[in-house]
Amino acid sequence: MLPQQEELISTVNQVMPFGKYAGRKLLHLPEPYLVWFHGKGFPEGKLGQQLALMYEIKLNGLEEMLKPLLKN
Repeated sequence: MLPQQEELISTVNQVMPFGKYAGRKLLHLPEPYLVWFHGKGFPEGKLGQQLALMYEIKLNGLEEMLKPLLKN
């Protein structure tokens, strides 16, 4: 598996660790929440990078395509 594929799978399955949507996988975060983060600034580190990627995914309507990557 390519590093980019692993990063995408990891991002889709990452659980939001804090805030209003704590406990939800990033793929299940509502787009307005990600837009809010985009305007406010994403957190530092890996989570911030994953949230920024999820923002781009949702902005471009790619969410449905990534649902098969979800793990239980």
